[in-house]
Amino acid sequence: MAAPIKVVVTGAAGQIAYSLLYQVASGAVFGPEQPVFLHLLDIAPMMGVLEGVVMELADCALPLLAGVLPTANPEEAFKDVAAAFLVGAMPRREGMERKDLLSANVRIFKEQGQALDKVARKDVKVLVVGNPANTNALICSKYAPSIPKENFTAMTRLDQNRAQSQLAAKLGVPVQDVKNVIIWGNHSSTQFPDASNAKVRIGGVEKSVPEAINNDAFLKTDFVSTVQKRGAAVIAARKMSSALSAAKAASDHMRDWFLGTGDRWVSMGVVSDGSYGVPKDVVYSFPVTVSNGKWKIVEGLTISDFAREKLDITGKELVEEKQDALDVCKD
Repeated sequence: MAAPIKVVVTGAAGQIAYSLLYQVASGAVFGPEQPVFLHLLDIAPMMGVLEGVVMELADCALPLLAGVLPTANPEEAFKDVAAAFLVGAMPRREGMERKDLLSANVRIFKEQGQALDKVARKDVKVLVVGNPANTNALICSKYAPSIPKENFTAMTRLDQNRAQSQLAAKLGVPVQDVKNVIIWGNHSSTQFPDASNAKVRIGGVEKSVPEAINNDAFLKTDFVSTVQKRGAAVIAARKMSSALSAAKAASDHMRDWFLGTGDRWVSMGVVSDGSYGVPKDVVYSFPVTVSNGKWKIVEGLTISDFAREKLDITGKELVEEKQDALDVCKD
């Protein structure tokens, strides 16, 4: 058995973490041979609730769970961690503007960046789930200058999973038979779910998804808007935000980052190098492949005029968010 790795989950008493912790501790993320030592961070008023979560983890009797440290101290939580799930953030409440959310959360991610910089492993892989995820990841990285920028990513895997399942349902195939659907840009309503390069296996033969669906209007309208608005649709139905599917997406993202993607592309919010004419130095979702723990943007894809417009809109939003966030950090 390998030596345990330390993994931190923030917002550990919350809804998403409640689904995520079991997946991490059961081997679904880092593999069936990798023990984990969980560091659980939350704010002081949540320590009682967190104690209950710690009890439940003990009661799961998980062979790969080497230990649990519940804490309200970021420096304790981030000490020597190899992987960080930054889930904890102030949730968006009704009537709240995205800007209000941004200013509350930027401060949290600035503090966490500073703590990671000070005490985490320099090869730590950081996944930001708390919204606005792309810009939070950018700020977190900015305040952790000793950790490589490419070690900070934002989660757009939930959007990818949603898009993949919509296409599979439309085509009447199992979800695993659809691959290479892409989410471009921001994890917000400007994101662009793109099926133009996606593939589907039908009757043992691989085809392009646009060819198989044969309905360009659907792929440019209903498909895009369903994926963009899916989070709101879940809230309307469940009266709470999507926690189970978000936790599954966070597991998928981190598993692929640690264990590799094989021949599939996955969507990850990563620091932009300007690929595909996207603004540089914002965290932007691209199609990537991963091997040996390193992600690489898929190159050479054709961007249609329709897609170009979508990529630019979401890029512009990210540039504006970045500026708002930097202004908050000056306060």
